[in-house]
Amino acid sequence: MSLLLRPITRDEHLAFVAARPSASHMQVPSWGDVKPDWRAESVGWFDGEGRMVGAGLVLYRPLPKLKRYLAYLPEGPLIDWHAPDLVERWLEPMLAYLKGQGAFSVKMGPPVVARRWNTEAVKAAIADPAARRLRDAEPTSYEPGAQDIADRLRRSGWRQTEPGGEDGFAAGQPRYVCQVPFAGRTPDDIHRGLNQQWRRNIKKAEKAGVKVVQGGYEDLPVFYGLYVETAERDRFIPRPLHYFQRMFTALTAEHPDRMRLYLAHHDGDTLAAATMLTVGEHVWYSYGASTSRKREVQPNNAMQWRMMTDAHELGAAVYDFRGITDTLEESNHLLGLLRFKVGAGGEAIEYLGEWDFPLNRMLHKALDLYMARR
Repeated sequence: MSLLLRPITRDEHLAFVAARPSASHMQVPSWGDVKPDWRAESVGWFDGEGRMVGAGLVLYRPLPKLKRYLAYLPEGPLIDWHAPDLVERWLEPMLAYLKGQGAFSVKMGPPVVARRWNTEAVKAAIADPAARRLRDAEPTSYEPGAQDIADRLRRSGWRQTEPGGEDGFAAGQPRYVCQVPFAGRTPDDIHRGLNQQWRRNIKKAEKAGVKVVQGGYEDLPVFYGLYVETAERDRFIPRPLHYFQRMFTALTAEHPDRMRLYLAHHDGDTLAAATMLTVGEHVWYSYGASTSRKREVQPNNAMQWRMMTDAHELGAAVYDFRGITDTLEESNHLLGLLRFKVGAGGEAIEYLGEWDFPLNRMLHKALDLYMARR
């Protein structure tokens, strides 16, 4: 018997998330407040006895001049992905509901891990001149059932979005991420998992007098100045300051630790800053920013180590460095970032990626053309 899907209140949604070990920070009600160009709705799946057994945050993006929407569930929904009747019982009611809301296409990102490469395997892949992409390197483990879920989605009409661009970052959420496992480990264990360079840099920062502090809303302009400098250096388009101000206000209103801001100071000069997000036992390093000045005092390592120890104190089972490049080409400027994250004892993890279901093929195709021209 298929489940009933209906809108739920923010409180119902939050209570469902709180009862689970973790959920994506993009699947909590406050994330909808961060995205004003989208209309947000919390939905719940209910069994025959009226118990809520799944939840999701849906973001609706209107098509210009039409009352039709792209419905997007980033890194969600939070359902039983391994259920044998996943398509019929869980996803079909969702598609029917979203179609009724005017959706012409549905995009989702199943929070399902497909493959893992431990720290040593990633290091070996980077060192191997024949390895061009992480996806071609032998993984340390395959997650049971992931391939079966992908096959079932394909058979029922869902289409997988290929990892975009040369660097492996898709247009939506990253398919490849780097995570440091914390579960069952002490801060000393985690410190031992850092590579020699990381440990040396943390010590160097300490010796130089780098101080890492937790900031507040009023420190966001300082963070933003460093972020714009980082965007110029790393060749990406920066988000506006008000995006981060809205994000900080919305997320901390939902939970005081949902978003934190960290700043690394040296002799009264702010050299690096970063945001950290927490939902349950999952902690993410979200946005990082730094100046090219005084790099020799290693503010980034000092700041990350402080964030990692704070995350451990908050009960984190995983510290998530978010997206990594899939390319292992020495010439790619993102390879240094991969080395930095793996150096912290991180594992590379591949998720199932994002999937689309066109409810109206003509409008879906029009959207594809529009996105390709941007």
